Amino acid sequence: MAVATKAAQNAEHLYNGPIFDADTHLYETPDAFTRYLPEKFKKEWGLHYKHGDDGQFALYVGARKVEISADYMTEDFMIPPPGKLHEWLRAQKEGKAEVDMRVPITAEMTGPEERVKYLDKWDVRSSILYCGNFVSAISYFDDPAAAHATFHAYNQWMLDQWRLNYADRIFSCPVITLADVNKACEQARWAVENGARLVLMPMGPFNGKAPAHPDHDPYWAILNEAKISVVFHVSEAIYLKDHMAVWGEPMQKSRLRQSAFVWMHGYSERPVIETISSFIFWNFFERFPNIKILSAENGAEWVPSTLVKMDKSRGMAKNGFWPGGQLKERPSKIFMRHVGVVAYPEDNLEQLVNQTGSADWIMMGSDYPHSEGVEEPRLFADEACKTLKPSDTRKIMYENGMRFVGLTP
Repeated sequence: MAVATKAAQNAEHLYNGPIFDADTHLYETPDAFTRYLPEKFKKEWGLHYKHGDDGQFALYVGARKVEISADYMTEDFMIPPPGKLHEWLRAQKEGKAEVDMRVPITAEMTGPEERVKYLDKWDVRSSILYCGNFVSAISYFDDPAAAHATFHAYNQWMLDQWRLNYADRIFSCPVITLADVNKACEQARWAVENGARLVLMPMGPFNGKAPAHPDHDPYWAILNEAKISVVFHVSEAIYLKDHMAVWGEPMQKSRLRQSAFVWMHGYSERPVIETISSFIFWNFFERFPNIKILSAENGAEWVPSTLVKMDKSRGMAKNGFWPGGQLKERPSKIFMRHVGVVAYPEDNLEQLVNQTGSADWIMMGSDYPHSEGVEEPRLFADEACKTLKPSDTRKIMYENGMRFVGLTP
């Protein structure tokens, strides 16, 4: 009866097959940031919520307020309701940081047992899980020792709370920075030992060097041997702060105080294009063919023009400097083989497929339980896949994600 009911419910939607959700999140439990953080880091670098002198309830890194977190969560830990994409976009137009509604954090947002029940209800066969409010604070950790200690403490909490691979249904992404290569190698080995399939990293360079610089090869060698992929999820690209300062555009501001210039160039499109093209131009995948890259919550509309520009730039630099050696094929072909992109439901997927000639690189993401996503994963197809061929819709909703994490569709 339950199976028949689910089939009937799915029939109401454009796509009624199985789903792979490439963009889901957790909400941290109260001790997520403190359970494993060494005492010596807690005063200056410990993450905690409090009311500041300005009266706003926000996340703090030591004494520094994470501006973008202000009033997202209430002091009794009520949050914006999941899947209110249209309401969220309307709130942005009205000058509000979030939708007006608030709901309590529920069990499927804080642990895998209840989350799997939701996955079963939605016919989601597998999913990728990213950090919660921690993602808004990553740019504040500009000290390598503190960054490693905090990230590792958080990763240990994630392992306790969610595991890194929960029965091939939930693949959680520990957070790693290359600010200290030796520490990054330690964390990579820890991730391998604990069953990770993916790791989450900040976008941009580290210590004035591209991520694919040979100095970082010991780290990448560990991931390559274990066939662990890397995710670049939207967050404030703090490596651009000096560039923004030249324009008189400060970063690390609240959503309501950030300029259109920062929204356009400090998040998503520019940082992810720079980061992924850097990997390709450094001939990274020639050295580490087992690693794949996933762009999450950065949208997908940047991809067609980026492929054209990368191919053109390769030709322009034919006799130029190639730090990792000349590419043996077009950058666009390398991209298609090694890069996946989680689209927004509002992206024009028909146009993206037509412009790139393929749907094989696109994945759906619900962003559950965040408000700026869809209420349940199947609604993504209703929003985004109306004009696609059924075979392409199935790729985007299921097959591409399954293959990305090494599962058989």
